[in-house]
Amino acid sequence: MLTGPRFKRARRLGAGIYDKTQTKKYSLKQEGPKFGDKKPRPKSQFGIQMLEKQKARFMYGVNERQFVRYVRESLAKKLSSADVELFISLETRLDNVVYRLGIAPTRQAARQFVSHGHILVNGKKITIPSYRVSTGEIISIREGSTKSPLFANISEKVKEKILPSWLTFDAEKKVATVIGAPKMIKTELIFDIGTILEFYNR
Repeated sequence: MLTGPRFKRARRLGAGIYDKTQTKKYSLKQEGPKFGDKKPRPKSQFGIQMLEKQKARFMYGVNERQFVRYVRESLAKKLSSADVELFISLETRLDNVVYRLGIAPTRQAARQFVSHGHILVNGKKITIPSYRVSTGEIISIREGSTKSPLFANISEKVKEKILPSWLTFDAEKKVATVIGAPKMIKTELIFDIGTILEFYNR
C-alpha cells in the first residue's frame, strides 16, 4: 500500500492518478496563480521514463518491488506483447477489479475492502489485493459484509459505473464475473507503457 502527500504527488504526475484529484474543484485550484511559479525545465529521456513509471505505480497503488516483478514477467512472455501483458497484470489485480466494478469508490478503498476480508473469489475469501483474477472467476461480497454501511446501495452505485468489457455484474445477486481479458486502449491511458518498458530495459 502506498501512502503520502497525494495532492502534491498529483501536481507532479498528473491529476488522473487519483480519483480525488480528478474533480472540478481540484482543477480550479490548480489553475489559480501560485507563488514562485517558474517555467519548468525540459525533462531528459530518463526523467520522462521515470515520470511515466511513477504515474502507473501510484495510479494502481503498487510498490516498486511489485511493479518490477510485473515488468519482468511481462518481458519474459515471448508469445505476446510486453506492454499488453503489463497492462493485464495491473488491471486484473483484485483491488483494481473491485474498483472497476464500482463496489469501492477508489482503488485505496478497494484495497482495504479486500484486505479486511469483504471480498470473495469463487466463494473463497481473498485478503490479498494483488491477487490476479482469471477468466471465469466470480467475485462477490461476503454475506456477512453485505449489511455493512460500506456496501449500502451497492446495486445503485454499480449501475452508475461503466464496466469494462471483460467484466459483468449481476445487480440483483451482487455477483460479478470475469468474462475475458482486459483490452488495452493506449489513448485511454494516462501513462505510456512503452516508455515504462524502456525504463526497465536500459
